[in-house]
Amino acid sequence: MTVQTIADILAGACLISGALLSLAAGVGLLRFPDLLSRMHAATKPQVLGLLLILAGTALRLQNTIDITTLVLIGVFQLVTAPVAAHMIGRAVYRSGQVRADLLVVDELADDRTNGGPEPRHRPPER
Repeated sequence: MTVQTIADILAGACLISGALLSLAAGVGLLRFPDLLSRMHAATKPQVLGLLLILAGTALRLQNTIDITTLVLIGVFQLVTAPVAAHMIGRAVYRSGQVRADLLVVDELADDRTNGGPEPRHRPPER
């Protein structure tokens, strides 16, 4: 086996696993019950899936200019996806759209006692 053959096999494995992770993210968006769970499904496996697809493409192309572009795409995705998900989650929480019965720990409960909106769904009494 040559080095090119090994690189092609690794590229194929990265592309297939990245596609499967992206598919899992899409299924999670459709199946999860609330917005916070859907955000988790949209950011975690989708970003890893994209990085695997970029790695597989870089292994296949093996050109310095192309690899530099792929690295920039990966860096921008790593920087923007968590920030966007955090901002959307914060806005949804502050607007009271979060299902409080699905929260295990509510770390932002102090914000609500200081004048923030009340949730639409109340957690069960313990």
